[in-house]
Amino acid sequence: MTVRYPRPLRPGDRIGVTSPSSGVAEALQGRLEVAVHDLEERGYEVVVGRCMDGSGHLSAPAAERAAELTEMLTDPAIRAVVPPWGGETAIDLLPLLDFERIGRAEPTWVVGYSDMSTVATPLTLLTGVATVHGNNLMDTPYRTPGGLLSWLDIVTAPQGEPFAQTPPGRHRSGGWDDWARNPGIRDLTLDAEGTWTRLDADGDVDVEGRLIGGCIETLVNLAGTPYLDTSRFAGDEPLLVYVEAGEDNAFTICRGLHGMRLGGFFDRASAVLVGRTHAPDGRTLTQHEAVLDALGPLGVPIVADVECGHVAPSLPLVNGARGRVVHTAARSEIVQVLD
Repeated sequence: MTVRYPRPLRPGDRIGVTSPSSGVAEALQGRLEVAVHDLEERGYEVVVGRCMDGSGHLSAPAAERAAELTEMLTDPAIRAVVPPWGGETAIDLLPLLDFERIGRAEPTWVVGYSDMSTVATPLTLLTGVATVHGNNLMDTPYRTPGGLLSWLDIVTAPQGEPFAQTPPGRHRSGGWDDWARNPGIRDLTLDAEGTWTRLDADGDVDVEGRLIGGCIETLVNLAGTPYLDTSRFAGDEPLLVYVEAGEDNAFTICRGLHGMRLGGFFDRASAVLVGRTHAPDGRTLTQHEAVLDALGPLGVPIVADVECGHVAPSLPLVNGARGRVVHTAARSEIVQVLD
């Protein structure tokens, strides 16, 4: 399957906003307005969809969410689709999405993480269209720390030109900003130090492959199904697989990664990147140990504490991009090429 990239966004392009999972509560409408305004200030036209209700855990019935997402992804005037954030049960969309129709349409950027992995990763695997695992819409107003890129930097990048990201060495130790009180906040609280950690061995890492991955808690439910089948993806190229835990304890993550490995998700992995997490350890098992227990048998480099998960800041990764990861005592970097 050939990877296809949506064309770079340009001022004047239209961005669709919909909630394939959870909508936006009334108290947080101010943050949504700030984020939309920021996109408009960059010269984009923003279309906010009907499926945005935040009074429950789902923005609308599954059929309505699937229909709106499909409409946006097949509308040639919409060049990118981004949700306000993730949620819990976007898995109910998968049997309702017309992947063949979406695959025939001109590629559109899909952006997001957390429960959006449930949609974005299968979309890339089933259609070959690249998607962005990165900041959601409500994160967009934050200033991007040095060394990293925002999702807007990536979807406007010229195809074929490499772009690099390096860990800033600082991250958030915990907690969340109060967007209800301060909807316009732009400065991330990065009050803890730390960089990438190799789990499987000592020594340098320098490895390449096509990127694919997402949130463990949502993707584990797709293991062994066509929605998480990497066997035909990008021919026989090696894969740089990335995973991240949002909130499940180490025992649950360990079981989930074992299941994903048994389901074949890591079969072509040249390396595994693991996002930094605040998810709890178990009484006798840490999150790092959980990863090693499940993925150590792969015999490939495993690099943890990468900024690709639920802990700020965010290092966006493109499902389908060619990637190169370098991790040494002196340098940590990931380079992606939309090629």
